[in-house]
Amino acid sequence: MTRGRFITLEGGEGAGKTTQAQRLVERLRAQGIEAIRTREPGGSPGAEAIRNLVVSGETEAWSAMTETLLMYAARSDHLERTIRPALAAGRWVVCDRFADSSRAYQGAGGGVAPEVIEAIDAAVVAADQPDLTLVFDLPVETGLERAFGRGLFETRFEAKGLAFHQRLREGFADIARRHPERCVMVDADADPDTVETRLWAAVQERLL
Repeated sequence: MTRGRFITLEGGEGAGKTTQAQRLVERLRAQGIEAIRTREPGGSPGAEAIRNLVVSGETEAWSAMTETLLMYAARSDHLERTIRPALAAGRWVVCDRFADSSRAYQGAGGGVAPEVIEAIDAAVVAADQPDLTLVFDLPVETGLERAFGRGLFETRFEAKGLAFHQRLREGFADIARRHPERCVMVDADADPDTVETRLWAAVQERLL
């Protein structure tokens, strides 16, 4: 059986990834492609339990290194229980965040050395890297305004300061520059329908 394709959606807070992940799955299904939507941290029962630990509480509840280890513990379970079985069965997987979020949030944002994250990634993710990563880009202030507009911050990461979120944006842009073979930058500073059109064009060009 042909292995499925693995698509990840990355970017800062308020970029609209969750909405677009669902829209992308619906588009793929309309093309006759069996696809599932998942998320990180989370995506499996064990990973969701770890998510509850890492995304809630005080902003400084965990150090960046501890966050890295927790995120990769969740990622390991997610891969074992959800992603790898789906890909092996020929399904396409659309994931709202994956390892690039660790590189950006704990690395660029939190200061964990890139070589530490890459060593852990090599052990946990190994060959199961995404086939395509769609990096949502928009001004930090716009993204935070959208997040705040939801009424409450959903995670402790959203409540970190403006400088942290600017480092995130720069970190994601740097990832895209260094990995053009799998990354496409998407201008997310637009209405959902326009962003959906941009995403679908990238998927068609790269994978269909």
